[in-house]
Amino acid sequence: MTTAHVLVVDDEPDIRELVQEILEDEGYEVTTAASADEARAALAERRPDLALLDIWMPGEDGISLLKAWVQGQGPRFPVVMISGHGTVETAVEATRLGAVDFVEKPLSMGKLLATVEEALAGGRYSEAAPASWPTLVPVGRSQVMTRLREQAKRLAEARSPVLVSGEPGSGRKTFARYLHSLRAHPGPLVELAGGSVAEEAAAEELFGRAGAGRLEAAAGGTLLIDEVEDLGESAQTRLLSALDAGGFQRVGSTEQLPLACRVIAVAGRDLEAEVRSGRFREDLYYQLSVVPVTVPPLRDHVEDIPELVSFYVDHLVEREGLTYRRFTVAAQNRLRNHDWPGNVRELRNLVQRLLLLGDGLDIDVDEIERVLAEGVHVSEASPSPDLWLELPLREAREAFERQYLQRQLKRAEGSVAQLARLTGMERTHLYRKLRALGIDPKEAG
Repeated sequence: MTTAHVLVVDDEPDIRELVQEILEDEGYEVTTAASADEARAALAERRPDLALLDIWMPGEDGISLLKAWVQGQGPRFPVVMISGHGTVETAVEATRLGAVDFVEKPLSMGKLLATVEEALAGGRYSEAAPASWPTLVPVGRSQVMTRLREQAKRLAEARSPVLVSGEPGSGRKTFARYLHSLRAHPGPLVELAGGSVAEEAAAEELFGRAGAGRLEAAAGGTLLIDEVEDLGESAQTRLLSALDAGGFQRVGSTEQLPLACRVIAVAGRDLEAEVRSGRFREDLYYQLSVVPVTVPPLRDHVEDIPELVSFYVDHLVEREGLTYRRFTVAAQNRLRNHDWPGNVRELRNLVQRLLLLGDGLDIDVDEIERVLAEGVHVSEASPSPDLWLELPLREAREAFERQYLQRQLKRAEGSVAQLARLTGMERTHLYRKLRALGIDPKEAG
């Protein structure tokens, strides 16, 4: 995996040095700049994968630098703003310009690392940010995928909420990001995982209090709610109220703010069944499902598998530095005849595993059969501890974390709340970690 390169722009040397030290300890490459001019010079030498940009600096401030980047056809990397106390409104302005997130001083290194990890993994991905798995045109020339792309184009400028559903691993959230990117002026893309919103914090998370909540930060763009079925009762009620009224109030304020973003809801389970069981509000379901879209399972377009394999090989070689290998026609044909319970996520992880752990240029049908015969769901496959020793530290750590969390999830029977207790991790950070590692808790239940 290619080491991510982070550009840290801050005029305070203590902060630059501390952030650099922490990020380098985590395996990132770091370049620092004390001013907008130094940032431009650093950018001219090498484009980063992520920029941490301070708002208040002597001379040209961070907002002005961000505007300059945007006017130059946009930064081709995600930007996270660093703001001091009392500058939340300015941070919201930066979000509207295209910054994917912001962190406040004094910096919490735990939150900073989680934000960096999420921005690089696409957790709050905007159309200008090349995350690990970026916003993509749905791959495939089958009739199924052609119809899906045509439907997306028709919906691109719709203001009504869109409900995206599909089987686990089918690419629901990837499609939602693609739908956002098709707008003539996409604006910010702000994401929220339904299960990560604690019931008592739902109002502030969505609507904000002293500063902006997710709905306000997404103004002029899209609020993408993943795992919408996991929103608590309070969050469902408040979201319904905002959609009904076309506006909302911050917590503790009487000022009415307009709902100035489109809402795309992504459902991991059958929302109609959730409504029948009483776990999801029927009126909210009807609000969100004005325009329903179903992302097809891979078994419905297996003719696209050769093109998907080619795409994943190219991506993993270019973005993650894996060794190029090619799939023979017989190997591709075998993949077309697999049932793919994990859909495109399973295919992607199988390709990654074969590039990472295999030998030789050609991947033939025998190697495919060995991997499929191991009896381990490919989406859960991890290198053995012996193989970890042959990997770079960052990849070995990811392999261990993935295997550890998968086993703990089985003990927890798919419950993230129980997983948090077993691992001693804070729940919000745990959700981010699971998403970054490509682990779906529902598959372990």
